[in-house]
Amino acid sequence: MSSNGKLIEENKVPLLDYVSTNNNNYLEQNDQSFGLRFWIETKKLWPIVGPAIFSRIVSYSMFVITQAFAGHLGDLELAAMSIASNVVLGFDFGLMLGMASALETLCGQAFGAKKYYMLGVYLQRSWIVLLLCSIIMLPIFFFATPVLIFLGQPKDVSQLSGVVVLAFIPLHFCFAFQFPLQRFLQSQLKNNVIAWANFVAFIVHVLISWLIVYKFQLGIIGTTFTLNLSWWLVFLVLFCYTTCGGCPLSWNGFSMEAFSGLWDFFKLSASSGVMLCLENWYYKVLIVMTGNLENAKIALDALSICMSINGWELMIPFGFFAGTGVRVANELGAGNGRGAKFATAVAVIQSTVIGLFFWILILFFHNEFALIFSTSKPVLEAVHKLAILLAFTVLLNSVQPILSGVAVGSGWQAYVAYINLGCYYLLGVPLGFIMGWGFHYGVMGIWAGMIFGGTAVQTLILAIITIRCDWTKEAEKASMHVRKWDDVGHLTS
Repeated sequence: MSSNGKLIEENKVPLLDYVSTNNNNYLEQNDQSFGLRFWIETKKLWPIVGPAIFSRIVSYSMFVITQAFAGHLGDLELAAMSIASNVVLGFDFGLMLGMASALETLCGQAFGAKKYYMLGVYLQRSWIVLLLCSIIMLPIFFFATPVLIFLGQPKDVSQLSGVVVLAFIPLHFCFAFQFPLQRFLQSQLKNNVIAWANFVAFIVHVLISWLIVYKFQLGIIGTTFTLNLSWWLVFLVLFCYTTCGGCPLSWNGFSMEAFSGLWDFFKLSASSGVMLCLENWYYKVLIVMTGNLENAKIALDALSICMSINGWELMIPFGFFAGTGVRVANELGAGNGRGAKFATAVAVIQSTVIGLFFWILILFFHNEFALIFSTSKPVLEAVHKLAILLAFTVLLNSVQPILSGVAVGSGWQAYVAYINLGCYYLLGVPLGFIMGWGFHYGVMGIWAGMIFGGTAVQTLILAIITIRCDWTKEAEKASMHVRKWDDVGHLTS
């Protein structure tokens, strides 16, 4: 532990002096050229971002492969798997992932403050909170069929989707354990371990999926079994690594401290879950609205292709989301407000450059990308019309998740949840409805309204908040937050 950290822990140096000292240390680094500082920050950022991008692409691919194998069983099976994984499991995934993201704030700031033992306590608290929420959410799985029928889905698809959703219950509980563990390791810059665990699970997933569909012919329930197995395999690898010596400073075994401060922990987790769930569901609303258009089959096919392309590319900004959250939390936890500000700037610049590259790529080669999914001429023509909106969605997504990562690293989840609700659902969705039906622009109007009315405005607001942020005060708050949680644990243990 550094001398500054020891002085804080012994309460011999006031908190403001600690923050000031760290900012002065950072000011000394400002004597270096901008290019050198940019390079140093890049070397800190990419060991987190690179493995995070790889892990997310692999995890996303496992869902895609499962749907592809289900498609080889028949159209009904493909529809049931798509609805079960995208609608029901998609809601579950977004909420649980968001709740686990509270650890990016707490673990990241504790790691930056060198209070390593607190990371293990935070992890166990997250497991307790998410496990309780998993139990509370079980009725969603048990009553999926009547809910889907109520939403207007065909009866046969709804019934089979309900069966598939029940088979996904083990995966539902896996989310509660794996997501916190990933954030725990990510906050300690151990992303390579997560990447390797996902890679091993991906290979196993492909092999077992092939065996179950083509050799054993176990049907759609067999394909859900492969996804359950693969995700639990990732958790077991990460759990064994953590508990068998991989994290000697941050994991000291199970502790009764995990049961202290659960209500405050739940509130931060809930705001994180709502924040990310509102973002995750926004473009699913686009698909639902498009499905209510007249003669919507071609529009839905084209939109599905665009959303698939967007989904693959979105894994890159999500990697930056993870990296930015960790870097900002680490710097704030260490009292380096200016360091957090510079880390944000570097992440936004690099992600935007990558976004511009894919923006150009989609504008010029969208027809070639669409051929991967369909050879239908009407569908390809529809994709051609939507390409400009896809390109701008990709460009906006190169900035928006990074700003959300700043919010997570700084602990602003509750504020951003309100911003997301207002921009996405009180502005974007109504504007999309007006442009789609009121002005008769169809799917292009719906999508344009939701992009420029919701995503663009939300990104602009987050950018203004980030630019106007007093990073010195944020560093002070983070240091106080770390001490508060530390005091709670000691008083109740």
